[in-house]
Amino acid sequence: MKYYLINLLVLLVCSITAFGQSKGHTDFNKDWKFYKGEVKDGQSPTLDDNKWRTVQIPHDWAIEGPFSVEYNARCGGLPFHGEGWYRKSFTLTNTQKGKNIGIEFEGVMKNSEVWINGHYLGKRPFGYLGFEYDLTPYIKQEGENIVAVKAKPEDLSSRWYPGAGIYRKVWLNVHEDIRIAHWGTFVKANDVSSKVANIDIKLEIQNYTETDKVVSIAQSIINEEGETVKVLNQKAIAEGSTISINEQSFNLIRPQLWTLENPHLYQLVTELKDVDGNILDHYITKFGVRDIKFTPNDGFFLNGKRTEMKGVCLHHDLGPLGTAVNKRATVRQLEIMKEMGVNAIRTSHNPPSREQLEACDVMGILVLDEAFDEWGIQKIENGYHTVYEEWHESDLRDMIRRDRNHPSIIMWSIGNEIREQKVKDGWKVAQHLGQICHEEDPSRPNTAGFNQYENSIKNKLAHHVDIVGFNYKAAKYKEIKENYPEWIVYGSETESITSSRGVYHAPFLEKYEKNTDHQVTGYDIIGPIWSYPPDMEFKFLEENPSILGEFMWTGFDYLGEPTPYGGRDNSTNGYWNDDWPNKSSFFGPVDLCGFKKDRFYLYQSQWTNAPMVHLLPHWNWKGFEGQEIPVFAYTNAEEVELFLNGKSLGKKVKGVDKGIVPVKFMYYEGPTDFPSPYRLRWDVPYEKGELKAVAYSNGQVVGEEIIKTTSKAKTIELTADRKVISSEDGEDLVFVTARALDAEGNFCATFNGQIQFSVNGDGTFEATGNGDPSSLVLPNSKKLKFFNGMALVIARANQGDGGTITISASGKGLKKAVIAVETKADVKNFN
Repeated sequence: MKYYLINLLVLLVCSITAFGQSKGHTDFNKDWKFYKGEVKDGQSPTLDDNKWRTVQIPHDWAIEGPFSVEYNARCGGLPFHGEGWYRKSFTLTNTQKGKNIGIEFEGVMKNSEVWINGHYLGKRPFGYLGFEYDLTPYIKQEGENIVAVKAKPEDLSSRWYPGAGIYRKVWLNVHEDIRIAHWGTFVKANDVSSKVANIDIKLEIQNYTETDKVVSIAQSIINEEGETVKVLNQKAIAEGSTISINEQSFNLIRPQLWTLENPHLYQLVTELKDVDGNILDHYITKFGVRDIKFTPNDGFFLNGKRTEMKGVCLHHDLGPLGTAVNKRATVRQLEIMKEMGVNAIRTSHNPPSREQLEACDVMGILVLDEAFDEWGIQKIENGYHTVYEEWHESDLRDMIRRDRNHPSIIMWSIGNEIREQKVKDGWKVAQHLGQICHEEDPSRPNTAGFNQYENSIKNKLAHHVDIVGFNYKAAKYKEIKENYPEWIVYGSETESITSSRGVYHAPFLEKYEKNTDHQVTGYDIIGPIWSYPPDMEFKFLEENPSILGEFMWTGFDYLGEPTPYGGRDNSTNGYWNDDWPNKSSFFGPVDLCGFKKDRFYLYQSQWTNAPMVHLLPHWNWKGFEGQEIPVFAYTNAEEVELFLNGKSLGKKVKGVDKGIVPVKFMYYEGPTDFPSPYRLRWDVPYEKGELKAVAYSNGQVVGEEIIKTTSKAKTIELTADRKVISSEDGEDLVFVTARALDAEGNFCATFNGQIQFSVNGDGTFEATGNGDPSSLVLPNSKKLKFFNGMALVIARANQGDGGTITISASGKGLKKAVIAVETKADVKNFN
């Protein structure tokens, strides 16, 4: 395989929304009319939609429920398929009249069709990519205009919960006769160093008139301190009725590099002017300067520094919010991942939201941007294979053109576990898609995630990607590198262990397939046949340092695919309802609400340096008196001492005193009782009281954790993720965690009583959740049960000058709790 030693600079065209694009790029998300169901002539301007619901975009109609087996537990048991209509009326302002008007959708799930004033504009089957339509030929300069959108997601079209409707943002784009084309900038460089970066800018200029026009291009580079560090001026010809390409190069002296620790972003401000000096378009592009290098022997380098990929796969839903994109919810997910030690994400298994990429740019997180879960061969009845032939090229090109300037993105993935692996000529498809990637962006490598180890090699698909991703093949890393030393390899999906937060079953370390309570033990040993505990990936990566790193499946639980309940990955082609009410995954070290499971701390113990120690399980085992309970400590310290009711049970040294965990998975031939150097284990005869772990490094105490046997729950503790949030745009959210405590203030880790929330003041109720994969309480309910002592409420700030949101929680036998969160218009909602 031809491999790449890639040195590049990527500059960010950070979305045309949050960071600005042209002066006529305006919010078009409020006051849409919505109707769920079939509508005759729903596109007609004369249709009476007064009785339709008014909704704000982004909107996911399916998260409103109800949960039902008829909607397929594999896809979250929610009504995502069927037909839904959206309509919005608007009139042009005086400044918009006579201009070129376009409408831009960042994503509609799926099979969308769009009309303006009854005129058909087009369709887009794929739900994960944005698109723009020209409204100009049909727009009314005076009076009311009607935009109509039909979405028609199909049953058996997704292997997880896809959401439904206009779930990403919408924009009205107002342009002069000459503009910078949609996704019309691309900036890259070679020979990047801390001294100089040689930068190439490609600018696409669209001329709507039939006449060639002379334009001037004025560009400025501005750093984060607001200083202008480079100015460029030139003239160009904008050819009539087409898109003209303008290219230029320059040296950026002493660039501030985009790093994981300091992800510096510049702005490229571009102005197009006519011969009289009138501004035709004003376009702001944020970008970052960095050098990446992939090697077959030494791994991945960012700005010359070897960087192991400590990655997770993430689906696109936001738990209780469904798939309706929200910036704060997206950032919160990534904040939790960074706390675990994550430095990379894989957008499984489709193009991500703009908000996620912007957040990764700002927060310093690497991205593997993925296009498809299917090519031309079917996984599920109505999957992407039904439109692959007609749409794959435009979809892949659009993904790259949309995303190519984000500095966080380091690879393009052309597919995940595609069925062409088992076809003799499957390599031809991989080669074709890879060529598209090279044409659109020669600065980054392409990749794919292969789960069929033998077939992907035998049928040469692995030979026709730049970087080879293998799913769940850690035990084969050594063999792969011995046979193909020139390949650049990484774990594109790893681990796949399942667990429920706070659940521990007896017998404690038994590897079972299912349990009668529809949960999975939190000891992190249970998974499908291809899966293995995190310990095994840690082991094989240490033994094979040329591997780039891993992307663990998955960072968060997600709606759908409730393995091991109801089905097994794509081995069935239909419904996963045998174990209803299970309707969401168990794979994450973090649950649907963002609450941390024990596995979070196992990863944190390997991926972070700030001293930490974590104990499991809980210590409420009435009826188990005198029986041995396996107690594990996860730490990045040198050693841990365990105490039970003040009595030392001895110190254990990490890496020396190994905790035995049961292991059995495909391709693994080692001991089934694996002595893990990553876990410390004590078998402790149960007696109620206090269990305490004390961590030491260099003989000094660096951390401790205490868990206690608790009495009856008496109070509720409320904690907000932020004390002050933004009221600027009415989009910011606050996430408030409720924990059940006993009379002494100890966390009641097994309490499952009811709780009810209320939201008052300068905010509105948004959603609730508890992280229970088998709960059928809808997120729009203010009343639910604690799940192992925890529950979540989400509130949205009202748009305006600001004020106070008051959130309260109550439950039978529990003292009411109240928390206040301040809202301010001058607080940005990105942090």
